[in-house]
Amino acid sequence: MNATDRGPLLSAAGLDATVAVTAIDENGRTRNGHIAAERPLTLYLDKREIVTLMTLGVHPELLVLGWLRNQRLIPSLEHIARVQVDWETDAAAVTTRHGVDGLDERLAHRTVTTGCGQGTVFGRLMDELDQIRLAAPNVRQSTLHALLDNLSRHNQVYRKAGAVHGCALCAGSGIDLFIEDVGRHNAVDAIAGEMWLRDTPGHDKLFYTTGRLTSEMVIKVAQMGIPVLLSRSGITEMGLRLGRQLGVTLIARAKGRHFLVYNGARNILFDRADAASPYVLREGS
Repeated sequence: MNATDRGPLLSAAGLDATVAVTAIDENGRTRNGHIAAERPLTLYLDKREIVTLMTLGVHPELLVLGWLRNQRLIPSLEHIARVQVDWETDAAAVTTRHGVDGLDERLAHRTVTTGCGQGTVFGRLMDELDQIRLAAPNVRQSTLHALLDNLSRHNQVYRKAGAVHGCALCAGSGIDLFIEDVGRHNAVDAIAGEMWLRDTPGHDKLFYTTGRLTSEMVIKVAQMGIPVLLSRSGITEMGLRLGRQLGVTLIARAKGRHFLVYNGARNILFDRADAASPYVLREGS
C-alpha cells in the first residue's frame, strides 16, 4: 500500500491493458494479436456493495477515487482511509475514516445514463449543478491545432487492440495525463482521481475525450472545474444544453485542423483561419 501526501493508503494493483489472442483472418490465415482486457471491478464502500465497473484494470485505484469524487459520494479526499484493489475477488474495498453521511439517501436515487462502462449516476447530481460556474477561457485556434497533433501520438492501447476510449488532461497544447479504458467515463474518472490525489486545479486546463459529449461527460468535466471540453466525436442535445448552463466551452468533431465549436465560440481566438470557416459553428447560428 502506498500513501499520498493528502491521505488514503492505496494498493498498486494495475494490470496489463491487453491480452494476447489468436484469430483467423479473411483468408483463413492465423494471426497473432492483442485485444483489450475487460474486467469487472466491484466497489465496496465501508463493506457495502455500491457498483460494478467494467475496466481495463490499468489504473483501478484512480478509477475508484475519481468515480467516488464525480458521484459526490465522498465529500473530501481526507475522508478516505484506504483503497484496496484485489483482482482475486475482482473487488475494490474503500474504507472511510468516519463513515458517509446520507449514503442511503444518495443510493436511493439513480439515473440511468448513456455512459459505456458505467450506466448509473447516484444521488442528486443534477440538483447540485446550480453551484457550478466556470470562468470563460481564451483558447487560440493554433493551440487547438497543436494539441490535436500531440494527441494523435497517443492512443497506444487503441492502436494495439482497439475497443477502448481515451481521455486527456491538457494544459495548452501539452498533455499532462492520457488514460485509456473500456468506457470513456472510466477514463475521465481515473483522471479525476489523479487530480484529486494531487490537488490539481482545473481552471487552466482543457479536457479531451475520444467519446461523444453527453450530459454526463459535461457534468463530470464541470465538476472537475475544467472549462474546455474537446472531442473527436459528436455531441448530444442535453450535453449542449448543460454546457451552455454551466459555461463549458464545447468543441466536437475535432480532428486534424477541423473542429466545430458548439458553445463558447467567443472564447476561441481564430488565428489560423478566417471567421467564415465552415468548421466553426457559432452560438445562435
